[in-house]
Amino acid sequence: MSDDAAQPEKGAEHGAEAGSDADGSAPPPKDPMKSFRGIMAGALIMEAITLGLALPVVAQLGGGVTSAEGWLTIAVAVAHLAACGLLRFAWIRPVILVLQLVLIGFVVTLVAIGIIGVLFLGVWLYLFWLRHDVAKRMAAGTLPSQQTS
Repeated sequence: MSDDAAQPEKGAEHGAEAGSDADGSAPPPKDPMKSFRGIMAGALIMEAITLGLALPVVAQLGGGVTSAEGWLTIAVAVAHLAACGLLRFAWIRPVILVLQLVLIGFVVTLVAIGIIGVLFLGVWLYLFWLRHDVAKRMAAGTLPSQQTS
């Protein structure tokens, strides 16, 4: 049995409900960036699935799945899945953009994969803009979860 199973959940001490303290004080404020990491993980997983579904295109139009194009497509898809576990680090954002540039680089050898890279680059630029906006509103204290009325 692991030590984690023996630990009570936060807020569950003294018979209190999860999310509130035993003395009746308010629960800790929500972290919008934590939920935003979930959105980014979902986008990475969708992109990895899209790349997996593009493997028949690589097999048909490219040199086959066992060619350098096929192995690179698989490697980039696996890198997307690995990036899901690293989203808590600040350095992963430039890594995600580099992955998009690698996909766009496919336009030289396999246009279909390059187009996937361009489409998801647009998705990531939008997500990073949203993240910036949420961080700015968080700093200003104007998020709905920060209002105390």
